[in-house]
Amino acid sequence: MASSGRPTSSLASERARARRARSSRRVLHWSGGLLVLAFVFFVGLAVGMALEGNGKTGDQTLVRTLLPTTLSPRETVTVTVSKP
Repeated sequence: MASSGRPTSSLASERARARRARSSRRVLHWSGGLLVLAFVFFVGLAVGMALEGNGKTGDQTLVRTLLPTTLSPRETVTVTVSKP
């Protein structure tokens, strides 16, 4: 059945070896891709945090609460006008 004169079991073992090699390359390929993707994600995260932390320029808002007891009441003045 084999045209090269090798026994069939030898061809089957070569095919199995080639299949394992393709499978291991596929796993390495996907693992490497995931590692690159994770690296790019964390580099982007670090750059974003660095940009957010250094951009503290702009207006500053202060909030103060005035208590009613801190204001002194106005003096009451009564004006009487007589008719001439």
